[in-house]
This record gives sequence, structure tokens and C-alpha cells, in this order.
Amino acid sequence: MSTTSPIAQAPAPAPAPVLAEVVRSGFVEGRHRGSLVVLAADGSVEYAMGDPEMPVFPRSCNKPMQAAAVLRAGLDLSGERLALAAASHSGEDFHLDLVRKMLAEHGLTEDDLQCPADLPLDPVEAEAYLASGQVRGRVAMNCSGKHTAMVAVCALNGWDPATYLDPEHPLQKIVLSVVEEAAGERVTAVGTDGCGAPLMAVSLVGLARAFRSFVLAPEGSAERRVADAMRAYPEYVAGTRRPDTWLMRGVPGVLSKMGAEAVQAVALPDGRALAFKVDDGGTRVLGPVLARVLWGMGVSGPVLERVGDVPLLGGAERVGEIRAAF
Repeated sequence: MSTTSPIAQAPAPAPAPVLAEVVRSGFVEGRHRGSLVVLAADGSVEYAMGDPEMPVFPRSCNKPMQAAAVLRAGLDLSGERLALAAASHSGEDFHLDLVRKMLAEHGLTEDDLQCPADLPLDPVEAEAYLASGQVRGRVAMNCSGKHTAMVAVCALNGWDPATYLDPEHPLQKIVLSVVEEAAGERVTAVGTDGCGAPLMAVSLVGLARAFRSFVLAPEGSAERRVADAMRAYPEYVAGTRRPDTWLMRGVPGVLSKMGAEAVQAVALPDGRALAFKVDDGGTRVLGPVLARVLWGMGVSGPVLERVGDVPLLGGAERVGEIRAAF
């Protein structure tokens, strides 16, 4: 009789490829693995690493689809307000001021939001926020623009605002439809995001396809309106010290959004697109990997150096870097 466990007999899955290396003083001290995909202008897969067909939670990369759902449900947003509805904002003063203004415009207060109380996402802003005597609040949470738009559209349609985060809520059913239409595939799992909103899983191929569909959508459509607002007001999508902002300012027509747990999606105006996920969730490698992929797609300019430069410090001096490994 064999004493070997069936689990022990099962072959171990092949490790995902290394996307980035952590190099300190010339020594590789760490590696980050994951999967990525690049779509050609016609939407076909041009390049892939790892398993881009495997479902992932896109986290905040789903926010453009959530913003489009709010527009489809009838809320009239544009400009900075629409960009903020698709944002993971840094918590800078101009972000918080506009969230408060949007709440007031729709007869809402901070208490109507169901995102958790938090500090600003940007460490510099968090220090200044605390130094000014403020405490964690829902408006300061990086998803507060999205939640404001969601509560506002509930008020507009007479939907129950107390349950707007329930996957069965009318708004969230529209979000699901938008995600599936944009990704060109069925959502394989629904979870709960860090802000409390329903989170729809798609593959990296589907995520890249979704961003591609937004930049190629007809003018005036909900999807195109979101893409145009994000590209016109990238500081409201992220912040003044964030790679998404730098990229959308530095490369004309590009749409870029990062998500927690190291997810990134980008679409170029000609329909080419990319998406990747770092398995260990290390967001510090997003910039170097993103810059390397874009360089391989023919994008150039100083913005790639800015996005891709992630130094390692030793004794307050630069002693290494995080670099793409492909």
C-alpha cells in the first residue's frame, strides 16, 4: 500500500515567467513573476508571457467600465468629474475638493458613501493630511469619486442607495454588462474590491480588449466619453506624482490605468493594447514592466524613462533598481 499522498504525486504547476528583477549593488536579490499580453491594432494577440487567458481580478483597472455604466444609467458627467469617477486618486487637495463639490451638487454628503474611511493614497499627501489635523475619511479614500458617481446615479433613478454595492443592485448589473461587452468574454467570478464595490474577473486578454474598445468606441458613446475624459484630465484619474498621469500626458491619445495587486492596462489610440498582472501583487514593478512593454511596441520619449525608473536606495543613495527582465 502506497503511503505517498495524492497531493504530493500531483505535478507542480510551471512557474510564471519573471517579469522584473530587483537589483541591489549589482546583485539580483529578488524576482517578480507574472503574465502579460499585447494586442495588435486588429485586436489579435501579438505577444504574450505566462497565462494571459487565466482570469484575474483587474481591481481598479475596472474603473473605466464602472464609469461607463454610470453614464449608461443616465448620470450626466463630463470633464474632470467623469475622470474622477474613473479614478484611483492620490488624495490631493484638488481631488478632495471636487469630490466634496460633486456630493453637494447631487444633494449628498460623505455619509452617503460606503467606501471605507482612509488616508490619501499618495504618501506625501497622507503626511500633509495628517499634519493638518485631519483623520481618515471616506472622501480621502482613493475610490471616493467612483462611489460619489454611483450614489448619485442611484438618486437619479430612484434606486436604493443603501444597497448600491450589492452585485444584484440594478447599477451593478449594468456594470457587469459593460465589463462583459468591453472584454468580449463572460465574467468568471465576482468578488469584493478593497473599496467594497463588486469586482468582476476577466482574463488579461479580455482586459486589454476592454481598454482597446474604449479608445476605439464611437464619439459620444459612454465608453468613448470615459476614455476622452481620462485622457484629457489624467491628474484627476491618478495624481501629479503618478505614472498613469505621466503616461497620459506624455503619449498623445494613450489610455492608462493601474490596479491594486499589480495590474496594469493600457490602450494606444491606434487600437493596440496591453495588460499584465504581477503575481505577488508588488506594485513597485508596474513602471519598469510597463515602460519595457511600451518600448517594445514602438513608443518612445522621456516619459518612458520617468515611468520606468524605480531606484533602490542604500544609505539614502541610489544603489540599484527594479528592471524589466524580458
